[in-house]
Amino acid sequence: MTMGKIIFYEEKNFQGRSYECMGDCADMHSYLKHCHSCRVESGCFMVYDQTNYMGNQYFMRRGEYGDYMNMFGWNNCIRSWRMIPMWQGSYRMRIYERENYGGQMYDCMDDCDSFMDRYHMSHCMSCHVMDGHWLMYEHPHYRGRMWYFGPGEYRNFSNMGYGNMRFMSMRRIMHSFY
Repeated sequence: MTMGKIIFYEEKNFQGRSYECMGDCADMHSYLKHCHSCRVESGCFMVYDQTNYMGNQYFMRRGEYGDYMNMFGWNNCIRSWRMIPMWQGSYRMRIYERENYGGQMYDCMDDCDSFMDRYHMSHCMSCHVMDGHWLMYEHPHYRGRMWYFGPGEYRNFSNMGYGNMRFMSMRRIMHSFY
């Protein structure tokens, strides 16, 4: 398994105190008061604007994020993060139109830039990820807020803290992202 490495900085443009990490963290306050920039040296991460992997999420891969709050349109700093393990194998997800696996169902094995165009389904409200790691987006063409889904069952997005979130596109987190 490839390890990820991310460095957080208290100020914009990689200034101030820093914290280097190679795994998950549910609460950044243990290490830094706040974070206004970061650098991903290896791997991929989901960062969250609330503790315990809650709130708005953003996918980060190798690169420099000197002013991510402006870039993402966030009002809050990164408060928690999770490393996304590299996946080598096939990708498979079953998406459902309604909560609790109701309504139309489709098996997916590749990216989909519009549920409406491909499946004639306006949105997705539950899913089962059998293989791989995926990002789902609130709008077609991979736009808007995003959420990470690893292998598992996701019966009810609103019970998971996503509110009335309705996903309209999705993409695989591919080996090339690392």
